[in-house]
Amino acid sequence: MIITVSYWGIMFEVNLDSPMTIAIPFNDNPFQQVNCFQAPYFEVAPVRSGDFVGSIKEGSPVNFFNVKINPHGNGTHTESVGHILDGHFPISSTLSKYHFVSELLSVYPTMLENGDRVITKYTLERLMTKEMVPEVLIIRTLPNDDAKLAKNYSETNPPYFEDQALQYLVELGVLHIICDIPSVDKEYDNGQLLGHKAFWQIEGPIRKNATITELAYIPSDIKDGLYFLNMQIIPLPIDASPSNPILYEMKKAS
Repeated sequence: MIITVSYWGIMFEVNLDSPMTIAIPFNDNPFQQVNCFQAPYFEVAPVRSGDFVGSIKEGSPVNFFNVKINPHGNGTHTESVGHILDGHFPISSTLSKYHFVSELLSVYPTMLENGDRVITKYTLERLMTKEMVPEVLIIRTLPNDDAKLAKNYSETNPPYFEDQALQYLVELGVLHIICDIPSVDKEYDNGQLLGHKAFWQIEGPIRKNATITELAYIPSDIKDGLYFLNMQIIPLPIDASPSNPILYEMKKAS
């Protein structure tokens, strides 16, 4: 199926039959599952009630499983401002639409004197144009390889965003950010969460309709540029949900 999308007055064609997911698939083998912040691992287990066991392998006519998951620590997830604010800000009511034009940028984090690897405002200023700014920015950190699919990030001080970089994105009008790191903030920052606070404008007016997606994985064969995005979440009544961002190539209509 081919659709036509108008973006900043330019017509693009999008082939909906060629999706590219940038979500990390879940795996119940902890050695093959991404993890961060020492979160409990993703688990799947059959329901057990009396003589009933919800597993075909154990004699049941059906599979009937419980799933244990920590959205922030077990894989690709999308979070609302409810992640850092008390109050009712469920991810289920944050998005008002699920299709966007997005831009993918590959970024080498800057190495600081203390060894931290940081995505800086300086870098984004030189990679982004102030014209035709998309609603969604996707950041792929370099170097990039499929080890990200099963990496345990706990206690590794992963790359993060300088809070001024996220403030810069707010000023440009970026409403949603997708990245392949565990958090836009430093792993241990004494609870400051400066990046999250900058992106959601906690000092007001709060950007209640903005989202942050972390722990995506963007394969290297997906080139930098514009993509049509379908953002899929589970409508959970909490601050975050496992998510499945799906990209589609955009080609200028002839």
